Amino acid sequence: MDRDDSNCGGDEVEIVVKAIGPSRPSRIKIPSRIKVSDLRNMIAANGHLPIEQLKIVLKGEMLNDSKNGEDVYIQLKDGDCLIVAIKPIPPAKHLRKGFDDDDDDDDDDDLFQIPESASRWKRRLFSFLSDKLKLPNIMLMALFSISLKAWGIIILWFTLAPVAYRWGLGPLYVLGTGFSIILLNLGQRQQGDLSAYSIFNEGFRELPGTLNADRIDRDIRAGQF
Repeated sequence: MDRDDSNCGGDEVEIVVKAIGPSRPSRIKIPSRIKVSDLRNMIAANGHLPIEQLKIVLKGEMLNDSKNGEDVYIQLKDGDCLIVAIKPIPPAKHLRKGFDDDDDDDDDDDLFQIPESASRWKRRLFSFLSDKLKLPNIMLMALFSISLKAWGIIILWFTLAPVAYRWGLGPLYVLGTGFSIILLNLGQRQQGDLSAYSIFNEGFRELPGTLNADRIDRDIRAGQF
């Protein structure tokens, strides 16, 4: 199974389609190289099956129409056997309440998926890391949620860390990094917004409800304690 932008083609082959249930296996002739979505349409039309709930299995692997935004193609040979199943329509949500069993679709929704708007090289990298290297979902999320600029800063920091340690500036390097992160994430206040720290406000104005020693003293004198 692969992903390509080329058209379907090649010699025709005859494959066996076995549907789960009492129906007998059928044989159809299709191009040896075919897009999964086209194969799904042909099987659905040949067996008068609902295409929305149609699931196709080849050699123990479920076939998907696309992956990471790209169409999936497969290479078939004479005599290949496809297992076809019709996914049952789940009951309404109000009927499923109170049941502990989770659907497979709910588990799939929890998996990290790269956005379809991502570049081609990023989709290929995601496919390699998830399919070939089998990286955990949490690691994929961390890798692709951070921008390239942030990754460049992280790599630069780890590159300069040994240099700072060699010059005896390790503690200062770490402290400087911490202060830099704080200063770069302070943000900007809009006109009229008050800071949580009264020292930064005009006339040392405090936020409503601020609890300090002066307010406690006033409350005690007023007999509110």
